[in-house]
Amino acid sequence: MAALLKRLLQHGRPLAASVRPVGRREANLGTDPVVAVRVRFAPSPTGFLHLGGLRTALYNYIFAKKYQGSFILRLEDTDQTRIVPGAAENIEDMLEWAGIPPDESPRRGGPAGPYQQSQRLELYAQATEALLKTGAAYPCFCSPQRLELLKKEALRNHQTPRYDNRCRNLNQEQVAQKLAKDPKPSIRFRLEEAAPAFQDLVYGWNKHDVASVEGDPVIMKSDGFPTYHLACVVDDHHMGISHVLRGSEWLVSTAKHLLLYQALGWQPPLFAHLPLLLNRDGSKLSKRQGDIFLEHFAADGFLPDSLLDIITNCGSGFAGNQMGRTLPELITQFDLTQITCHSALLDLEKLPEFNRLHLQRLVSSESQRHLLVEKLQALVEEAFGSQLQNRDVLNPVYMERILLLRQGHICRLQDLVSPVYSYLWTRPVVGRAQLDAISEKADVIARRVLGLLERSGMTLTQDALGGELKKLSEGLEGTKHSNVMKLLRVALSGQQVRQGHELDCSLEPLIDPFNLHFLAGTELNVGGTKINET
Repeated sequence: MAALLKRLLQHGRPLAASVRPVGRREANLGTDPVVAVRVRFAPSPTGFLHLGGLRTALYNYIFAKKYQGSFILRLEDTDQTRIVPGAAENIEDMLEWAGIPPDESPRRGGPAGPYQQSQRLELYAQATEALLKTGAAYPCFCSPQRLELLKKEALRNHQTPRYDNRCRNLNQEQVAQKLAKDPKPSIRFRLEEAAPAFQDLVYGWNKHDVASVEGDPVIMKSDGFPTYHLACVVDDHHMGISHVLRGSEWLVSTAKHLLLYQALGWQPPLFAHLPLLLNRDGSKLSKRQGDIFLEHFAADGFLPDSLLDIITNCGSGFAGNQMGRTLPELITQFDLTQITCHSALLDLEKLPEFNRLHLQRLVSSESQRHLLVEKLQALVEEAFGSQLQNRDVLNPVYMERILLLRQGHICRLQDLVSPVYSYLWTRPVVGRAQLDAISEKADVIARRVLGLLERSGMTLTQDALGGELKKLSEGLEGTKHSNVMKLLRVALSGQQVRQGHELDCSLEPLIDPFNLHFLAGTELNVGGTKINET
């Protein structure tokens, strides 16, 4: 960059601004078949992917798919001091886990690569050179110490900190003298008073006279890396981005970006700034919360579709806010013109209910159910391992039946290996005294129940079993039906009390051959008993 500045001085090129106006196309939503829709999600790998980033990525993805366009992942890693090891890989991993993989990315490649800004430095240098040649940019020799003093002075006077444009009007001789002492200055962009108005596809017409409230921004740092403002403009241009869908925190900066497009003679894309995703109490989502990262939800057993559903349900851009929408439905129903300017309030306490609906949908699908069985087998092995007295409980037929019986009742697959459901996989430890405390006729009840289940040629449904158990109770003088049921519940599950809707489940193992041994700790032969879950 220093060599370029010296060449400009030798050729006597002016450092004054020379701006070439560029017309803007009319705003559209990407339905023009002549213009290919290309959108990008451009996070910084300064942390792992969280819900706020997922929402921005999702809106870009569904917009691209709705108009048969391309969804691009670009990593803005120009601030090398803040990069978190593994963050770049995590971002792409989590997009794939969420079911919204990019069409072009650092991992997948593509025609507009490379897709990491640290590998595109030559493009930024070329753009900076072009701006210096026209006088739209200039070198800045101010030290970090001076800039910090400016900031402190402004804050002391209750003013917004801004650069005072001290180096803007240096003549060629002054620049040459300073280059001799400081061969690596930063480069600033000369803000013009007349910032162009633009039509945001969400917020409507906007105009920000940034030059009246801000100093000239740095676009190229002394280390040769660009700042966000230059890099995003250069990349969006060279990658052919048609629409920029990003958070509303960048709305004010768009004026600077349009001035850069204008100075470079490039056609800008269309902009749609998305309202913020906030916590339920209106506070900002923060990486410091810890529980907003996608890997946290994945590890806790939440389904990708439930996350996509809840972050769109709490916002706008769709007809109605019904729960349970799948990704194809989100793509079909998405309407950019329906996005409002109001922030979206995210209530994560509702996530288990969203997950319950999507898990129930997967259980209802035969092909998806088989995948769930495999996951459940792994969970049971991990949770109980050597505690499994009878490995028949890992039988896919048995596991599938458990899923069908519990669909709509559990919120996560992991719920089935919680203590409430441990009796489905391991023999509960129940002492004789514990059973005798419930009923003096524990032995009699156990023998009669086992005899009932071994009865030849009998078809047992849950309703039929309930009726037979009631008859059995009536045949035991001085024994209440409630005590019979409590005895069976304790013997089968080890649970003294009902856990809400889990009560019904506590008797379901009775009608499954794999679990007959739970009662009285005896392996049993079911003979000709026909098992029917309906």
